[in-house]
Amino acid sequence: MGRLTRRAFALAALAACTTTGAAAAGRGPAGRPGGRRADASMRGVWLATVHNRDWPSRSGLTAAQQRSELLAWLDLAVRNRLNTVMLQVRPTADALWPSAYEPWSEVLTGTQGKEPGWDPLDTAVREAHARGLQLHAWFNPYRVATHADPGRLVASHPARRHPDWVVPYGGKLHYDPGLPEVRAFVQDAILDAVEKYPVDAVHFDDYFYPYPVAGQNFDDDASYDRHGGSFPNRAAWRRDNIDRLVRETAARIKATRPATQFGISPFGVWRNASTDPRGSDTRALQSYDAIHADTRTWVREGWIDYVVPQLYWHIGLSAADYAKLVPWWAEVARGSRTKLYIGEGLYRAGDPAQDAAWQEPAELSRHLTLAKGHPEVRGHVFFAAKDVATDRIGAMARVLADHYRQPAQPPR
Repeated sequence: MGRLTRRAFALAALAACTTTGAAAAGRGPAGRPGGRRADASMRGVWLATVHNRDWPSRSGLTAAQQRSELLAWLDLAVRNRLNTVMLQVRPTADALWPSAYEPWSEVLTGTQGKEPGWDPLDTAVREAHARGLQLHAWFNPYRVATHADPGRLVASHPARRHPDWVVPYGGKLHYDPGLPEVRAFVQDAILDAVEKYPVDAVHFDDYFYPYPVAGQNFDDDASYDRHGGSFPNRAAWRRDNIDRLVRETAARIKATRPATQFGISPFGVWRNASTDPRGSDTRALQSYDAIHADTRTWVREGWIDYVVPQLYWHIGLSAADYAKLVPWWAEVARGSRTKLYIGEGLYRAGDPAQDAAWQEPAELSRHLTLAKGHPEVRGHVFFAAKDVATDRIGAMARVLADHYRQPAQPPR
């Protein structure tokens, strides 16, 4: 991610492609007062750790300071009548728990591989559940580092032990999704957390193959030569690699901890209708083609339990209109076993660099109002925690006043 968040990558991709197509407010389930039964809908928030985006506020805090900050974020979620926290626990092929496969994340101590003196994921799960929150463990499958120097990785890092697994691209290091041994290792690393902790879900974001960088090629020639012979072209082979990751991860989660869900938050555009009649009325980057993520198939085939497309665009945007994408995703989810939640770009509200629509405190509330007209939409997830806390122009406060006056249980 670098200093760019995963959302900023989506922003950049859209801009490049438009011409082409801290005290808890309650202690019952979801914080509901007096044990009264509440409606079920997803009200989630992403809590990003890469580059200390949301938490910890900086690396090198003491274990007690880190824990105090984490609990404050959970309390903030309850106070805003949210019911689910997506905590990023594997930001860059590292871990926020004592992993049997990967080093401790540098976001904790400032030094990759250094033991922080506590177990953040264990605390997060226990304390979230104590507050009636679900805890979804958020993993980035293939990103190794947000820099391109393998020598900066701790000596014991799997990427240094297996340099043939790694592809430098776009100033970053990535695992090669075309290698079966990489796919198996990534799953092993994720399942280590699922085996150890009763997380409510395994959650992936939108990084599969990396987003395109102008003038650069993702060099997977060697793995394509070894494994791609039965496919009509490299793009079909790459999509199959990601499909296999999704299917295999889903099966292993269910075999390990059957109650744990598997959800993915993809880029908000699958394909444009100008490219594929099944696509959306958009003119944006196409995740099917650009990052080889066939998100529509994952939903239609029921390979995942839920999908949270990142619809971080305002109502009326010509290239990617929120009002056109919500019904498109609702139609995709209709009749499938996959629950549909909508990813909301709270981080844009009040940002002076954004369009005029995002200077209106009511824009985000209008999103939820529009989505209510589509029964397939089971809730919303907000990016990200720091933006819930700062709420620059009161957009989140408006959502609470208009839509979240009462607590709600998460869908089960």
